[in-house]
Amino acid sequence: MPVLNLMLIGVAVALDPLPLTPFLIVLPSRRGTIKGAAFVFGWLVSLAIVVTVTIAATGNNPPKPATVPSLAALAIKIALGVVLVMIALRHIRARNKPKPPRKPPKWQEHVDNMSPWFAMLLAPTLQPWVLIGAGAATVVEAKLSSWESFLALFGYCVLASASYLAMEIYAVVRPSQSQALLARFRTWIDTHTDQVIIVGSLIIGFWLIANSIYLIVT
Repeated sequence: MPVLNLMLIGVAVALDPLPLTPFLIVLPSRRGTIKGAAFVFGWLVSLAIVVTVTIAATGNNPPKPATVPSLAALAIKIALGVVLVMIALRHIRARNKPKPPRKPPKWQEHVDNMSPWFAMLLAPTLQPWVLIGAGAATVVEAKLSSWESFLALFGYCVLASASYLAMEIYAVVRPSQSQALLARFRTWIDTHTDQVIIVGSLIIGFWLIANSIYLIVT
């Protein structure tokens, strides 16, 4: 199992600014640490389900190299890499164009009264599913036969949730200081979303394409 691929994808998932923005709205709200914990739990459970379903689909028996299933998984990763590059290019073209004001989602208007259950169910809907799909296509190559393989998959789920876990823990440990920090972080994300998406999408997209092509031709 290519652990490096999983770790890179995990970092990209954790730093994707689009789901981070809603979390930065939920966490500072009333009873935000409880709702934040529910959000993180839903995020982790969703990742674990994807990994578990993928392992179950392969029967814990990853396809051998140069076989049709193996090539299909690599083709999926190439396609997802192309999608990420196209996302980056779209954001590059749109950088200098005026953006119409976005209407906030309805749940944001009632964030103070949001239930933890809603926060938990909100998390999976906000995940970057192109990156999650790339992670699943990588997990296809996993075989749970040693503690190292279990640790790698566990590490992927934790790494992909690291930013959310860190903010949640900080908000619990330092509630007063966290409000100001979260506000500054949200402001930074609001002004740098395009740059983060462009850089992240290009790095992960080209890596998926190049690494998959290399595995196909060797």
